[in-house]
Amino acid sequence: MSLARVPAAVVFDMDGLLFDTETLYREAAVAAVAERGRDLPDALFLSLIGRPWPTNRTALLGHYGADFAVDAFRDDSLARFEALVATRLALKPGALRLLDTLDDLRLPRAIATSSSHADASRNLAAHGIAGRFDAVVAHGDYSHGKPAPDPFLRAAERLGVDPALCLALEDSHNGVRSAAAAGMAVVMVPDLLEATDDMRRLCAFVSTDLNMVCDAILAAC
Repeated sequence: MSLARVPAAVVFDMDGLLFDTETLYREAAVAAVAERGRDLPDALFLSLIGRPWPTNRTALLGHYGADFAVDAFRDDSLARFEALVATRLALKPGALRLLDTLDDLRLPRAIATSSSHADASRNLAAHGIAGRFDAVVAHGDYSHGKPAPDPFLRAAERLGVDPALCLALEDSHNGVRSAAAAGMAVVMVPDLLEATDDMRRLCAFVSTDLNMVCDAILAAC
């Protein structure tokens, strides 16, 4: 568990990394699929994590068939997710400590997410941390979503920092691939997806939580 140097900036994923939302997404999606008399295999759900909706829409139609009302399913699952978020949205362990440490070190930070700006604003406001990020890059701010490097490159651009000097924090495989393709040092903090050998090769290290990331940054000072 080590970093070669103190990063010039830190770029956070949001869902599953900063907020404990992936379990809520899964609960909502399973219920929405069950409403339509289908099952949602765990492997299928996990394959959707960290990818934009157009890509996931194609994957769902490929699995369930062209007659599956995929857009109605999405609307239903999002409505269920919103209801869950209203009472169960939680920050991941170590998130506030890491933000405090970045404040102390005067390190800029951004979010690079596949979610919408509306979702990002809601989540950040719910925990009073909207003002603690210098930039939020969300769906609509880039041409190609994760695993393409565009979200992380746009975040670095908005921070005015060379991507090679940034540290990216991710929980998903596609997110790790995206950040690595952008030329950033990457730390994976697994949520629902385990760190495979391929992921470990792309990462500086794999962390148990954001507290460990904080410790690594401080150790590099």
